[in-house]
Amino acid sequence: MTKKEKYEELLPQIEALIEGETNVVGVLANVSAAIRSSLGYFWIGFYVVKNDVLQLGPFQGDVACYTIPFGKGVCGAAWEREETVVVKDVEEFPGHIACSSLSRSEIVVPVKDLAGIVWAVLDIDSTNLAEFDETDKDGLEQIAALLSGL
Repeated sequence: MTKKEKYEELLPQIEALIEGETNVVGVLANVSAAIRSSLGYFWIGFYVVKNDVLQLGPFQGDVACYTIPFGKGVCGAAWEREETVVVKDVEEFPGHIACSSLSRSEIVVPVKDLAGIVWAVLDIDSTNLAEFDETDKDGLEQIAALLSGL
């Protein structure tokens, strides 16, 4: 199955997980698990905006950093820019925060509320260089859009 086909199969599953649910932590946990189960990346999780920093939320993978300041690292950059950031080699990203030395590439997608304000970021890491492409960007942005109503 191609990556595009995996996203096409995953999106309706995530939509069903979210529909009518008000347990935000539970939704983020299940969305992380669904992405990991379908795509198998090294680390999948959410950082949630709280007290002017990103705080670790539900995730699948190895232990992670607890807080990330606005504009710092890939997650903070995606929050600041309010757009998806794709990093082919984390060693080349200025100010990269190394929560795990195994991470080689990363994609971070802002999750916005219905007013367009970033309330979380979806962070995915791979142990492979240049893992993420436009297919990931498109698929993950669609997932983030599904989360806008939480």
